[in-house]
Amino acid sequence: MTRRSLLTVMASAALGATGAESPFFNVTPPSELRYTRETAAALRAELYGLLGVLPPRDRPVGVRKLSEEKREGYVLETLLLDLNGLEEVPAYLARPENLAAPAPAVLFNHSHGGGYDIGKKEFIEGRAYLQMPPYAKALTDMGYVALCIDAWIFGERAGTSEMDMFKAMLWQGRVLWGMMVYDSLKALDYLVAREEVDSSRVATLGISMGSTMAWWLAALDERIAVTVDICCLTDLHTFLRERSLGSHGIYYYVPGLLNQFTTSDINALIAPRAHLALAGLQDKLTPPEGLDMIDANLQRVYADWGVPEHWKLLRYDTGHMETPQGRAEIVKFLQSHLTRDLPGIQ
Repeated sequence: MTRRSLLTVMASAALGATGAESPFFNVTPPSELRYTRETAAALRAELYGLLGVLPPRDRPVGVRKLSEEKREGYVLETLLLDLNGLEEVPAYLARPENLAAPAPAVLFNHSHGGGYDIGKKEFIEGRAYLQMPPYAKALTDMGYVALCIDAWIFGERAGTSEMDMFKAMLWQGRVLWGMMVYDSLKALDYLVAREEVDSSRVATLGISMGSTMAWWLAALDERIAVTVDICCLTDLHTFLRERSLGSHGIYYYVPGLLNQFTTSDINALIAPRAHLALAGLQDKLTPPEGLDMIDANLQRVYADWGVPEHWKLLRYDTGHMETPQGRAEIVKFLQSHLTRDLPGIQ
């Protein structure tokens, strides 16, 4: 065999191993949603069951207040929470000044963006891909109490690499994303128990990794009345087919997820509660074809519930960022579905 022939054979073999026909990348999603009103509770339990070995869901939450300071128009508490019994969780809680009655609350989920040292600081300082003011200021100006924790491997919990944490947990039956979701669910437990909070009016929001956390949390926990996800409503099957897996950190991947769920199935579990999604048409994390499928599925689900206005997908000709128009729509959506009236603000 000549050298050229050998190279041709090797190239063909490589193409066959990584080409578009690979069975691990051309996974056809189910033609029908698994979600129905009758199956929703069972599907939530099934979804939670994919998150690996987790601490008891009903374990008590411990809290230490480290400091409290007045900022421009709001009070910022620095907290250390015992959510999981394994590692303490630093957190910020922002509340409006002069609250006289329980107020709506928002669990803010910080993003990834490679900023492992940033974490919850995004809540009070902002990020380059978020509009100003930072959400601690924006939400308290609206009369809301808001909480943000450092996720595993971020902020004050940084120090172990994402890959090492993922591998160490996996060897012990744990899933990094599962542990992140668990901490956020326990943070929600803490938030709704605060005396300043009206537990019937709770929202969650975030961008990028924080967006994904928002729709996972709302799917799993019906206490969340309003969901806002910015730039990460990713159709997983489309993402796989387009071979974009390297665009997400390893934290994102849950073993067995695509064997049981589509992105539409997960997000359908939020219905009939209010859900606003915002996406960039140039954002590689949210392929337009996938957004089309999710939108069509959720339009049907919300119409079946009789509340089509509770689902809204907005697309902007931009990349992976919050736009000024998007921020305005988020404020309007929260005011419409969460605020109602705020007798507690003086």
